[in-house]
Amino acid sequence: MTDRIFIKGLALHAYHGVMAYEAKVGQSFAIDLELEIDLSAAARSDKVMDTVSYDKVVECASQVFRAQRFRLIEAAAGKVADAVLAKFPRVSAVTVTIHKPHAPIAATFSDVGVTLLRKRVDSRS
Repeated sequence: MTDRIFIKGLALHAYHGVMAYEAKVGQSFAIDLELEIDLSAAARSDKVMDTVSYDKVVECASQVFRAQRFRLIEAAAGKVADAVLAKFPRVSAVTVTIHKPHAPIAATFSDVGVTLLRKRVDSRS
């Protein structure tokens, strides 16, 4: 499938990280989401019921990302991906990228993060 919905640069403040001060002060993260979904019905009908609401996807991702403290952004990305697949049955796969621009690294860098791809498991197999 080549149809996709994307949300880029969702800015959220959270308390994720390995270092103690990250849990206390927190930092800004940016999340990119890419959802694989068949959009042919929505393209024909022009109705929201034939797609997924971007607003509801953002609400779901934001809620899960902030619901608990993660030491690793890999774990946070996995929870976000799992939640999106659980809440939106039309989505066949989701790619979650978490950018941590203020990661505690003793180097000059423009960005650091993780990208996870999760696909719906076909229960008919």
